[in-house]
Amino acid sequence: MKSPLLKQVKIQAQVLVPLLKAFREEFGVERANRIAWRALAELRSQVVRELHAPFTGSSAERWAAGITAAGPTIGDAVDVEVLKHAPDALDFNITGCRFAQFFRELGEPELGFALLCSFDTTAAEEIGGDEVAFRRTQTIMQGADHCDFRYALQKAGLAANVEGWKEPR
Repeated sequence: MKSPLLKQVKIQAQVLVPLLKAFREEFGVERANRIAWRALAELRSQVVRELHAPFTGSSAERWAAGITAAGPTIGDAVDVEVLKHAPDALDFNITGCRFAQFFRELGEPELGFALLCSFDTTAAEEIGGDEVAFRRTQTIMQGADHCDFRYALQKAGLAANVEGWKEPR
């Protein structure tokens, strides 16, 4: 399935990249990036709250519903290898990422990380609260060969609410 999100991100990048480059020339790289990253963090929080607003239940149940709903939007833009899908954990690796490929081609992987990869932490913190612990030590966007997603679910059985995940082989 094609990724509507990848298409959307490419359109956003047509505006963001030239704007960020102009700000870097005017204010310097460090200051321009700091301002952009802060603005993107505020945007992520707003988008996460809006995307999860229709879902009901506990924080973790809302997080699980959001993860399930995101699948079709992400579509074929990532290759997922499920390592563990248990009642108290969801562990998987992203082994291929068209988002990272796109932002590397633009020479803007840091922007890609701030715009996309950071959504995972924002969703876990703002929606999952104390019920979802998220850990990721590396991303393809930042140069690793895979992204390692590790979710610990504090209430047993919550991972069962995340649909569309295949059991590991």
